[in-house]
Amino acid sequence: MNITEQSIIGELVANNYRTAPVFKKHGIDFCCNGNRSIADACLKKQLDIEGVISELQQTTHQPSTTDPGFNTWPLDLLADYIEKKHHRYVTTRIKEITPFLHKVSRVHGDRHPELKEVEKLFNESAGELTAHMQKEELVLFPYIRKMLAGSGRHVPAPFGTVQNPIEMMKQEHDNEGERFRRIAALTNNYTPPADACNTYKVTFALLKEFEEDLHLHIHLENNILFPKAIQLEQ
Repeated sequence: MNITEQSIIGELVANNYRTAPVFKKHGIDFCCNGNRSIADACLKKQLDIEGVISELQQTTHQPSTTDPGFNTWPLDLLADYIEKKHHRYVTTRIKEITPFLHKVSRVHGDRHPELKEVEKLFNESAGELTAHMQKEELVLFPYIRKMLAGSGRHVPAPFGTVQNPIEMMKQEHDNEGERFRRIAALTNNYTPPADACNTYKVTFALLKEFEEDLHLHIHLENNILFPKAIQLEQ
């Protein structure tokens, strides 16, 4: 894989998910802001561009049996996977995290007032993500499947072009990315304080896992599913 300063981050991760940990290590967002070049992202973070590229090249040269090759999957299979893996995960985890976070905020909120803001942000995210996933499952994903089954024929869409709902979904992804950046900052990147009880620690671990899954979830849509759906329509 040829990696240069002008390589687009999202496309790199789409072609080889082994590059994702390098971007995570340097705090570079490859899902919501994956349409930037390596140079742009490194300049913003004041990182050594050549050093980051070297790390990426080393990673891509390592043998791997864990990369599922999402970029090669048919669109209907990828949409099914996102629904069954990531949408179900979000629904299940919201039900688990919400009561934990409420309990921790109620018990520890006086000593750690940031918990009340974290709870507020997570509750907002839970509501927005639930509505977001319904729009994908009831409107966008079925239309993508219809296009795929159309064998090149034009498939009428109530929203004009598939780019319209896709832009809406991407904007909502950006909103969630920003919300979780605020949660990560408030929790010192999910680091429980010295006086944290076990529930406190478990809650932070679940929040961290939730954000990591959300990053992959958004990456699969923004960098693989959506661009290919637009290409299919055209």
